Amino acid sequence: MTKKEIEERKFRPAREEADDAKKQLGTPQTQSAAYRLAYQDTEFLLREDLRPVRFQLELLKPQLLMDEANIESTFVFYGSARIPEPDQVLARIDAATTPEQRRVAEQLGRKAYYYEEARKLARIAAQYPVNAAGSRHFVVCSGGGPSIMEAANRGADDVGQTTIGMNIVLPHEQAPNRFVTPELSFQFHYFALRKMHFLLRARALAVFPGGFGTFDEMFELLTLIQTGKMRPIPILLYGKEFWSRVIDFEALADEGVISPNDLNLLTWVETAEEGWAAVQNFYQDSETPGG
Repeated sequence: MTKKEIEERKFRPAREEADDAKKQLGTPQTQSAAYRLAYQDTEFLLREDLRPVRFQLELLKPQLLMDEANIESTFVFYGSARIPEPDQVLARIDAATTPEQRRVAEQLGRKAYYYEEARKLARIAAQYPVNAAGSRHFVVCSGGGPSIMEAANRGADDVGQTTIGMNIVLPHEQAPNRFVTPELSFQFHYFALRKMHFLLRARALAVFPGGFGTFDEMFELLTLIQTGKMRPIPILLYGKEFWSRVIDFEALADEGVISPNDLNLLTWVETAEEGWAAVQNFYQDSETPGG
């Protein structure tokens, strides 16, 4: 008797069973959906009753793949899917066919600066050294889409580092940007689980000008920290002119609906260098982002 014999797996792997199941004889019984292995039956998995199982699968798949990639912590980027990169600004303005379209194109064009700052910040974060155990910290993570999200993934790709994209299934056609590492390109059905994965490994977060999606993601994080569900992390808010116009944070404190101390959860920055310096200051007494 050997230790190997004792520890050796006795049950056949599910993959082998699944392959054998495909070789069944073609009879009315084997061709019925009822006969399919449950984990190979897509229609069964899509039933309303199976929603808890789908939740679990959507939680587990990215978790396991990021574990296998030795991703210990992430630097998450939130922001608009509509802000153009600088060299596209004039083309978008010229393509406008109405005064309103031109006004919007010009407004978005003035924010193109943030595309470059997101790209630079991601480039800096992505070069954070791998530790002695092979764990990666500050791996750049975005929603995987265009604009600010693309800029983040692009910055990491600029320096040859892996980068995460977390897409969501939407009614209109969309796809991950080309800078997301294919093996770390995830697609979600549930917004809630996507937002959970954004934050599970997050050790720093940059928020650029954006719309409803950016608001939703940012305020969920602020709520989690404010209520003690999550320990504080650096939250870099880019674009004070924009954010001060669309949200009056000071008024929330003045009205008494948040504490004045809650305003300290936000760090106002405008450049990649300022953002990275703020993250370094936050972790100056820690050896790792998770310290």
